Amino acid sequence: MSELETLLAFGLELADAADRISMHHFRRDLQIEQKPDRSYVTQADIAVETELRERIARAYPEHGVLAEELRSDTRARETRWIIDPIDATHSYMRGIPAFATLIALERAGVMELGIMSAPAMHARWHATRGGGAWSGNRRLHVSRIGDLHDAQVFYASRTAFLAVKKERGFDAVIKEAWRDRGFGDFWGYALVAEGTGEAMIEPELYPWDLAAPLILLEEAGGRLTDFNGKRTYAGGNAVASNGLLHDAILERLNGA
Repeated sequence: MSELETLLAFGLELADAADRISMHHFRRDLQIEQKPDRSYVTQADIAVETELRERIARAYPEHGVLAEELRSDTRARETRWIIDPIDATHSYMRGIPAFATLIALERAGVMELGIMSAPAMHARWHATRGGGAWSGNRRLHVSRIGDLHDAQVFYASRTAFLAVKKERGFDAVIKEAWRDRGFGDFWGYALVAEGTGEAMIEPELYPWDLAAPLILLEEAGGRLTDFNGKRTYAGGNAVASNGLLHDAILERLNGA
């Protein structure tokens, strides 16, 4: 087993642990707090992140962690895990099953693996650098649709585009697309990687939202950039696509 295969196996163990915790709390009484950025956190978010941090510290004490809820390690580390303990907390706290734990591993600035695990949907996706993107034993490939008029486009919320003054560009994309659906958060990226949709657009993001989707999309043959066309998972905003439609979407998003 190669080093990357060993790290993937460990990452999948982290996902198993996260699934157990998130499902234990799902659709039960939750302690919900609003954070300064007006997003929400529950005791399940904290419990998942705490468990994963402890497991990483025991197995790989030299690795860093960048995660959403607790204080991140600010020391320079060649290797770090990037974690969103529960992506789509809004869905989770309302009892909607479309939530997932996102786990990625970055080494020397290169994303090496990504895992998105959605236990209430009985779904999991993973990718390794050079090893392809997978859902179970099924290898993923983006679609070959090259005309926006034939494309299915996903997004999180039009309200978010209003907040960043990108609603006109967003509307221009949606107006031309064949079909649009508000499948936000991790699921939109997974659907693009699976080839069941052509693009996912989000205007407000953090690194832990994008690290795992980035490698999943790229290993499935797609592309993920910010609204300026720069490949990044630093946060801010993102367009994910099958690659064939990417420039057309950016042009409409920024031209209106």
